[in-house]
Amino acid sequence: MHTPEEIQIGAKVLILSPAYVAGKIGVVCGREVLSDNLPSDRWLIQVNSENIVVSLTRNDFQVLPQWEKDL
Repeated sequence: MHTPEEIQIGAKVLILSPAYVAGKIGVVCGREVLSDNLPSDRWLIQVNSENIVVSLTRNDFQVLPQWEKDL
């Protein structure tokens, strides 16, 4: 699900895929950087309930609305 809002570091997101983390809440750590120091189209997301960081495309997560961030 792609939405046009600006993605902010620290924003809470709902992870849509892959299956092993789908439905979990995560926090945006930043944009993934390629070996040539150029930003990729992927985002690094810290999964709240796991001790992992996943690299996801914009279609793999949904930024939660502001009112849900404070829950």
